[in-house]
Amino acid sequence: MKNFKQIFLIPLLFLFFTAFSYSQNSLIGVVKDADTFKVLPFVTIKNGNQSIIGDVDGKFIITNYNDSNYFEVTSIGYLKSKVSIINDKKFYTVFLQPKKDKSAQVSNSKNGDVIEIIKKTIANKSKNNPKDKLSSFEFKAYNKLIVTAHPDSINGKLDSLFTIKKGRTVFNKIDSTNYKFKELISKHHLFQTEKVSRFQFKNKSLKETILGTQMAGLKHPIYEVIGFNLQSFSVYDSNYELFETQYNSPIANDALLDYRYSLLDSIAIDGRPTYMIHFKNKKKSKASGLEGVLFVDQQSYAIAKAIMRIKGVLDISGTHEFKYVPEQGIWFPMNKTFKIVKGKNDDDIKILGGTIQFDGDYEENFKARKKQPSDYVYLLSKTNNFDVQYNTSFEVKKSFISIEIKDDALNKSEQFWDSYRIDKLNLREQKTYLSLDSLALKKRIESKVRFGRKIINGYLPVPYFDIDLRKIFRYNNYEGFRFGFGGVTNEQFSRKFKIDGYSAYGTKDGIFKYHLGSAVRIGKFSNSWIGASYTDDVREIASTLFLIDKVPFKLYDPRPINISTFYNYVSWRTYIETAIIPKTESIWELSYTQVEPKFDYAYNLNSKLYSYFEMTTAKVSLQWNPFSDYMQTPTGKIEIEKRFPKFTFQYTQALPKFFQNDFQFSKFDFKTEYEKKYLNGQKTNLLLQAGYALGDVPLTHLYNTSPNNITKETIMQRVTFAGKNSFETMYFNEFFSSEFVSFQFKHSFNRVKLFSKVKPSFVLVSRMAWGNLEKPEQHVGLDYKTLNDGFFESGLELNQIFNGLGLSAFYRYGPNQLAKFEDNIAIKLSFVLNLGL
Repeated sequence: MKNFKQIFLIPLLFLFFTAFSYSQNSLIGVVKDADTFKVLPFVTIKNGNQSIIGDVDGKFIITNYNDSNYFEVTSIGYLKSKVSIINDKKFYTVFLQPKKDKSAQVSNSKNGDVIEIIKKTIANKSKNNPKDKLSSFEFKAYNKLIVTAHPDSINGKLDSLFTIKKGRTVFNKIDSTNYKFKELISKHHLFQTEKVSRFQFKNKSLKETILGTQMAGLKHPIYEVIGFNLQSFSVYDSNYELFETQYNSPIANDALLDYRYSLLDSIAIDGRPTYMIHFKNKKKSKASGLEGVLFVDQQSYAIAKAIMRIKGVLDISGTHEFKYVPEQGIWFPMNKTFKIVKGKNDDDIKILGGTIQFDGDYEENFKARKKQPSDYVYLLSKTNNFDVQYNTSFEVKKSFISIEIKDDALNKSEQFWDSYRIDKLNLREQKTYLSLDSLALKKRIESKVRFGRKIINGYLPVPYFDIDLRKIFRYNNYEGFRFGFGGVTNEQFSRKFKIDGYSAYGTKDGIFKYHLGSAVRIGKFSNSWIGASYTDDVREIASTLFLIDKVPFKLYDPRPINISTFYNYVSWRTYIETAIIPKTESIWELSYTQVEPKFDYAYNLNSKLYSYFEMTTAKVSLQWNPFSDYMQTPTGKIEIEKRFPKFTFQYTQALPKFFQNDFQFSKFDFKTEYEKKYLNGQKTNLLLQAGYALGDVPLTHLYNTSPNNITKETIMQRVTFAGKNSFETMYFNEFFSSEFVSFQFKHSFNRVKLFSKVKPSFVLVSRMAWGNLEKPEQHVGLDYKTLNDGFFESGLELNQIFNGLGLSAFYRYGPNQLAKFEDNIAIKLSFVLNLGL
């Protein structure tokens, strides 16, 4: 899910941005301080019966102004300005004069009291937050999201392009880009989707059940788009989320440390007086966090309306409107609006082969470039809530699912949609469905979306079968070049039955490897499968493999390149894979395996040397994601919001009396992952992993703690590619353990611009491990050490220095530090594939 959002959805939405645009029936303008000429944010504009709030840049739009020949502009601390509307004039610059009399002092006094207002707002959150004050509530919501542009904002003229040759200006060609774009956008939007949902809140949990949904151009919607969290449901949460990014809320308990506040005005909403308060992050950087306006009820100190905004490469805003419910004594959310327009950036951005151009910051010799279609396009989402019920008794089925899409939600009639739409679709919106449906069929958009989804996950789809791209080519020191072919049947073959398999050949060991398996789905909601398989392959010795881990797709996997010690395993297994337990995925396996080490090794048990052994084991592998959010779709369950920590458990038990088995042992494996993203863009990752093997366990099935350093004389000879979570200064086969614990700390800083094309990402890394090996005399043939005294390394990663390539350096220290200084140093290369660049 995360990869799909980053690689597919965000670049898709990135194409849908706009400059400040308007229609012919609108007036636009900007308000400034008459003395300083600085823009005045969030001023109040009144025109007839409508009251409008300007934005953070002092800009405003007045629509349907024909009933009045003037508008008024007010802001606390300034004199009111009455502006006459002049025929055919579309843009107005309004200068407000600061007050010089005693009334200004009163205003300043009110601004001094704004901190007290915010403190009372924070103190009364539990009384005003519907999630805290109400035991339950439910409502229905209609949402419409469009990507479009105002045709009247686009200059649709044909342009002549000229080039200079030999000092002469020569005609090159006619540029009809804007002309064609205006013609297209006048007929229909670029994208449009609708949905009707039922929201139910009970036991501190909010669930959305989607009753109907449709996307223009797609018979089957992109479920990840539906699960995209554009803005928070509640403004009372400590962290406010805007476009999948969390920010400290302006009414969080510690908000006074992060924000400045000023009182702008006092206006009435639903007949109740409210304070209009501007907030802005104290940081002065370009990406300094949230800015906006809070409308605070003067009696209850509840939020009656909120405007949240982020300005940067994207200009993103979220508006929350509330309705006062006197019976409950609360303001309940009724409408949400979310908008993305294109912001500013110093450099153009290349995404999936296209380029989004930016003007950058204005300088003395600044020359504006010609406007492109992406300058005019914007994304707009509106949600209207209705049929609200408070403190009623109802049952929330499958409450651990955050979003559930009903099976019949994709095939709703036009009568269904007309019964829920706030307004009927206009002609342009109707044409959007017709045009995009026709275009999608012609361009095979749905097939391309399916293709992209498969590729991201490492599969190449062909009819009835998905080719596994991981199986085509690999390299390691034992097999040499490993060429293979494999995959799994896809949904075109069957959604209830699947066959998977592969075959591979190593050029160095000269041996073929095989796998063949099949499975039958026994539970749709829980995505439960029962299957069996046969495998004849090789595996790195003492490596820890969690069955439930999904192997990520990589164009290259650098760590196995240097591995030389493998064992051959021939395995027959049967298993059940299920997600029936809430917020978990698990595999329950019974297997019989024949193991033959492919290196000089024997296991000494009761004076008998085993260089070949048999094992019958039962294994359960379970991943628990208690803080993640899930979406149930007609085709399965999706983790739409990955939250941390995540926990993975695995238990393996030998069954000596069940079938052929040379040894009796138990293994307990555990890991937990934690990720913290900070508001300034930095990120911290923590990984804790532990294992404990009890009984008679050969070296092949113990723990090597993931080393990634080769035994060579000089530092430069040891330069290889870095792994993700491996010990870069630990040599292969240097340490083995029957019990261990390891810990990894990573902190990623923002990318730093060193030169125009050199923008590395700095990452600080520290790793440590402790271990012990019981009965070391039983392992014959390899020289190794144990981790009783601990192992420590730290380093610095400089990722994405140039075109994805990076460099990292690590240093080994502590009790297991080596005598020669240079032997403790590891220099590694890294490569980050960015499909957007």
